[in-house]
Amino acid sequence: MPATPSTTISSTVSSRPRPASTGCAARSVVMDSVVTVASSGGRSLSQTLGGTPHLGNHGFVPLTNWFLTAPERDNDVSDIPAWATGNTAEPLIHGATYFDRLVTAVEEMSEGDHLFFTDWRGDPDERMRPEGPTVAELFCQAAKRGVVVKGLMWRSHLDKLQYSEEENRHLGEAIEEAGGEVLLDQRVRPGGSHHQKLVVLRHPGRPERDVAFAGGIDLCHSRRDDADHRGDPQAVRMSARYGDHPPWHDVQLQLRGPVVGALDTSFRERWTDPTPLDSHSPIAWARDKVSGADLSAGELPPQPPDPSPTGPHAVQVLRTYPSLRRSQPFAPGGERTIARGYTKAIKRARRLIYLEDQYLWSGEVADLFAEALTQSPDLHLIAVVPRYPDVDGKLAWPPNQVGRAKALEVCRRAAGDRVHVFDVENHESHPVYVHAKVCVVDDVWASVGSDNFNRRSWTHDSELSCAVLDETRDARPPTDPAGLGDGARVFARDLRLRLLREHLDRATDGSEDADLIDPADAVAAVTAHAQALADWHEGGEVGPRPPGRLVPHEPERLSRLTRLWAIPAYRLIYDPDGRSRRHRRSGTW
Repeated sequence: MPATPSTTISSTVSSRPRPASTGCAARSVVMDSVVTVASSGGRSLSQTLGGTPHLGNHGFVPLTNWFLTAPERDNDVSDIPAWATGNTAEPLIHGATYFDRLVTAVEEMSEGDHLFFTDWRGDPDERMRPEGPTVAELFCQAAKRGVVVKGLMWRSHLDKLQYSEEENRHLGEAIEEAGGEVLLDQRVRPGGSHHQKLVVLRHPGRPERDVAFAGGIDLCHSRRDDADHRGDPQAVRMSARYGDHPPWHDVQLQLRGPVVGALDTSFRERWTDPTPLDSHSPIAWARDKVSGADLSAGELPPQPPDPSPTGPHAVQVLRTYPSLRRSQPFAPGGERTIARGYTKAIKRARRLIYLEDQYLWSGEVADLFAEALTQSPDLHLIAVVPRYPDVDGKLAWPPNQVGRAKALEVCRRAAGDRVHVFDVENHESHPVYVHAKVCVVDDVWASVGSDNFNRRSWTHDSELSCAVLDETRDARPPTDPAGLGDGARVFARDLRLRLLREHLDRATDGSEDADLIDPADAVAAVTAHAQALADWHEGGEVGPRPPGRLVPHEPERLSRLTRLWAIPAYRLIYDPDGRSRRHRRSGTW
């Protein structure tokens, strides 16, 4: 596949500074390459990475080396700040961990607090803990206590297509009966979806308790799995290759600090959009008229000031909104800060890009990786993906396979021996479905979100991701693996190591990390573990099972005849382009 210009960042916004939003702490103001932030106390804080004395002698590393500036975001209408500093981000690995944390946080809420959420799918009967409560019980009980509960669920396609129209509707009905309000949102492109997975909990008058959760985990069946990966007892229907209770690997972020205000703003922008909820679906419009569905958004309570700083993490909220005929007022031409943010970070990679992704199948994304691998001869790519697509069928299977095969072909053509792709199995050798959307670049920049590495997520559906830069340097050598002076950062490195410990069956306390810290050592260790497990399977599984859960991933080959129809189906249906004609013609995000 020839390289395309689609991995470039286009900016048509002037470089003038945007004033901070009123009533909100820690809103970024970008002026050229000097960035300041107005804190809740009115002081001006330098927003630099590595700018405090305890970070060593590498000097100041501007956040703008990694984060998008306001002009690069290319959306001067939205009130989302360029980024927020002073936060605490914590990865919650596995749905069971996230659900347990969410239950605790919601059960502590009281009258007048705010619970806002967006999701792709919500199953009202999904148990958040083995003994409950269910999703519906948790949110309904909060509403009955006087918590302001507001939700935006994707309207979804029909259940007969293995989507979640009825489940989303039933969850909304249950919450509305308890005094909350949930809207089914169909303001998407044809064939598109609202894919953001966000919960924001605000406590007016008690901002120290404010918290948000953003990432890849839906409030639905199959998500409550843990490190053993034996699956959620309440399972969705998937490919038979994953069994009755598909093992599920996923990640969510817990966030505290000023960024909670930015995520609150992101919810409010969608909620207050005056565009009719079913404006892009005549069938949905007719059904709603007959059923008397709630199509008008109720008033939201005033937005509280941003919480005070809590920690060392700068967080940039990245989103995707497509170009629509009736555009969103907060993103008139769409927004592609996810694509732009990844592009900027990946182009800075020098040693290791570690990612976990559900799809990884877009040609444009593959070209971005191929360019980075070509320009940096010491750069390696480790990708953890599902072994099989989540669907079966003669028509569904090939388009799922052909996209990934093509993407991996492009990457391997650029740097064959530096591209390492694996899938995951549990200790019973059953494949684990990788639903996580994680990227770590050179142990400096890390992102967790709802978006996959494909054109659909970067241009077509609504998505939300959080990129994190930690001001705390990691003292374990190599202290600056990329050699650019950025220094390894604690959050990014720890996230990568936590995931690898699980995948390689290493001690969870980090006592067996010696060969995982340096990028070259990590590549060698992961490759050796995966090959040993593959050899054990190939040899008839004689003797003890080698430690680890990764095996080398190879997509199944498709016949030339199958590829003839599968490639167009993949491009048009599975991985469509949501950019405006102007951006498509110019080959920019």
